[in-house]
Amino acid sequence: MSSEIKVLQVIPRLGYGGAEIGCYDLAHYLYENKCKSFIVTSGGDLVKFIDKKKVKLIKLPVHSKNPILMFFNTIILIFIILFNGISIVHARSRAPAWSCFVATKITRRKFVTTFHGTYNFSNIFKKFYNSVMLRSDLIIAGSNFIFSHINKNYQKYLSLKKKFLVIFRGINVDYFDPSTTTESDEDKLFKKWELTVGQKVILLPGRLTSWKGQETFIESLSIVNKELGYEKVCGIILGSEQGRDVYKKKLIRLVDQFRLVNQVKFIENCRNMPLAYKISDIVVSASIEPEAFGRVSVEAQSMEKPIIASNIGGSNETIINDKTGFLFEAGSALSLSKKIIEVLQLDETTLKSMGIEGRKNVIKKFNVEKMCFSTYAEYKKLLN
Repeated sequence: MSSEIKVLQVIPRLGYGGAEIGCYDLAHYLYENKCKSFIVTSGGDLVKFIDKKKVKLIKLPVHSKNPILMFFNTIILIFIILFNGISIVHARSRAPAWSCFVATKITRRKFVTTFHGTYNFSNIFKKFYNSVMLRSDLIIAGSNFIFSHINKNYQKYLSLKKKFLVIFRGINVDYFDPSTTTESDEDKLFKKWELTVGQKVILLPGRLTSWKGQETFIESLSIVNKELGYEKVCGIILGSEQGRDVYKKKLIRLVDQFRLVNQVKFIENCRNMPLAYKISDIVVSASIEPEAFGRVSVEAQSMEKPIIASNIGGSNETIINDKTGFLFEAGSALSLSKKIIEVLQLDETTLKSMGIEGRKNVIKKFNVEKMCFSTYAEYKKLLN
């Protein structure tokens, strides 16, 4: 019976990343489907939005890789599992997964993991550490790219006894809906960011880290300037440096070097991402390393905005090239600049058609409801 299913999800922190939002969405979905839903986390911005009547929140230092704390977490998790009669434990990161692995072995409960990224496996110790994500009864890959990555690099940890499948991440298409933003709010954000009427706004969301491709983006804008003339575009680099002060200073110097001071703005955060997409003319995902899924590409399509993304990782699956968005050669500023110019020269009818197709693509394949339903169905199969 579905009413007897009690699911405990364990995640280091509940921030605004793809894994975290997926955990949040699934927790509330389970309650709506007559399951008992629990989350163990160390905290995070998303915690305050959890409906405490629907989801039981337990705070533990599960973000820590300290062996002593991991042992402490294991003991507490055993108590939580037994006290609450948990049926399934679902781990979404490596450090807490080790605690969950031991706790489920001792309590004889079903163990589920979601492999959210490629993870660093530069040596055998790292690979062993990562392997905990493959020691569960059910292994979920967030994309076909991740599925292939696991098959290629962790084959010895897979067996016929374990179920291994792809469940695409999903987004809330009702939240990322172009019809939900108001003109008044759009004007307010436009003024807050001090944007100039007449300039085309090109948005690059993502935390400030070298692999997200901010340097490639800045260089591409310089090339666009040379082709189309200066001041035609404005680049918005939206994301926090998260302590990477040196890298941000490097980006600022690069902006100055390419004489883009009046055309590139650094915005630390935006709580209303649909609004950020809405006031943009083009959205870019310039990652130089493969994205496990590529949430920006999916969100942009859902908001009916033209997306230009690197031709590696998850974006190859989420974008239908030349129909719902565009792919460019990863790490190539020249390739990115050509795509930006191509999109800037498209007529409104073509852009509108691409936006509609993009939203259809997301609703069909990457809807959060589909992700939650698929996961819930697998939970039931696991228990049966």
